[in-house]
Amino acid sequence: MIIYQNGQYLDEEKVMISPFDHGFLYGIGLFETLRLYDGHAFLLDDHIERLQQGLREMFIEVTIQKEEMKQILLQLLMKNDLKHARVRINVSAGVGVVGLPNQPYREPNIMVFISPLQEPLDTLQEKSAVLLQVARNTPETSVRLKSHHYGNNIAAKMELKNYPEAEGIFLTKEGYVSEAITSNVFLVKRDVLYTPHICTGILPGITRRLIIRMAEKIGLQVQEGYYRVEELEQADEVFITNSIQEIVAVNELVGKARYQGATGSVTNQLFSMYKEYRNQLETSQTLR
Repeated sequence: MIIYQNGQYLDEEKVMISPFDHGFLYGIGLFETLRLYDGHAFLLDDHIERLQQGLREMFIEVTIQKEEMKQILLQLLMKNDLKHARVRINVSAGVGVVGLPNQPYREPNIMVFISPLQEPLDTLQEKSAVLLQVARNTPETSVRLKSHHYGNNIAAKMELKNYPEAEGIFLTKEGYVSEAITSNVFLVKRDVLYTPHICTGILPGITRRLIIRMAEKIGLQVQEGYYRVEELEQADEVFITNSIQEIVAVNELVGKARYQGATGSVTNQLFSMYKEYRNQLETSQTLR
């Protein structure tokens, strides 16, 4: 696989970072994951905006330019002979002294790599979910960043060893539903759409924001708040969202509740809108 690193396109075996990179030493780094649909970087503006906000929070002084990133992605598609792909944009703080700094990072290490994905599905997928025992930790900064601080997520994934195909749902230490391991959570009850508030410590997901906009566009009532397990159990529909899986219906909270899954009317309506929006952009805005 050919990877972009700091202005160069290199075979993955030749990509190296210094042991003194503060992304390695202290976890100071951020990443974004998005999809390429037939040459179109879906919601690239939103991902760059979130990345840039996170860079400011971590005192990494670099500006990610949209047009430059589009050209990097185009080159990676061509060099790796791919059409549909998963993209990871990674910005690590860069080399620093051994010790905690008191000045901004001005020479970050920027890497972009892609991997093949199948064509997007036209049918709504579903899976089960499990309540996690490990609690969602609190963000390191004012809002949760998509950062290298991923130990809480990995601990949660390890907990799911007996449910490899299920999604794990975090609760906060106060017992509120927050998010899934790599996705945001939505509940539907009597045609009202509920989703945990950002203040529960969730990642402000790009797909989450799009779904909220779409729901409001069709007149669906949307509420962001604090929800106990009992409210999750009593929902009619539950679904999860992220940039790679898009929208996935939840059919069961293992041992606790059953949901409408892929037959849920609200979930299906939002999935149809998502597909239409995705397909419109795919045909009108390619990297080429």
